[in-house]
Amino acid sequence: VQLQASGGGLVQAGGSLRLSCAASGRTYSRYTMGWFRQAPGKEREFVAAISWSGGSTNAADSVKGRFTISRDDAKNTVYLQMISLKPEDTAVYYCAARYGGAGVSVSEWEYWGQGTLVTVSS
Repeated sequence: VQLQASGGGLVQAGGSLRLSCAASGRTYSRYTMGWFRQAPGKEREFVAAISWSGGSTNAADSVKGRFTISRDDAKNTVYLQMISLKPEDTAVYYCAARYGGAGVSVSEWEYWGQGTLVTVSS
């Protein structure tokens, strides 16, 4: 599966953004989808994931209550709705896909998009 992330940009603290990840490949609907992020000088970290059925989601503690992951299989797209953004959310955001359950480790994910930059100004 190929992944294309979009929707990043510059936003003030407290603002909102919605990231999109368009997937190609006929088996997209069978994949667990996730979002990771990597801030400058830091390791890539898990943000959120959604099961292949859409019935199960999980998110990092740092974004719970602010970020929501969803998927539209008719459009082969997964979304990350982000509200109440903070300067510490500044990072390149990557979408990822894998078979099986959602893992928080980068090494557990098979496919990656190219990333989209989110910058939150204070």
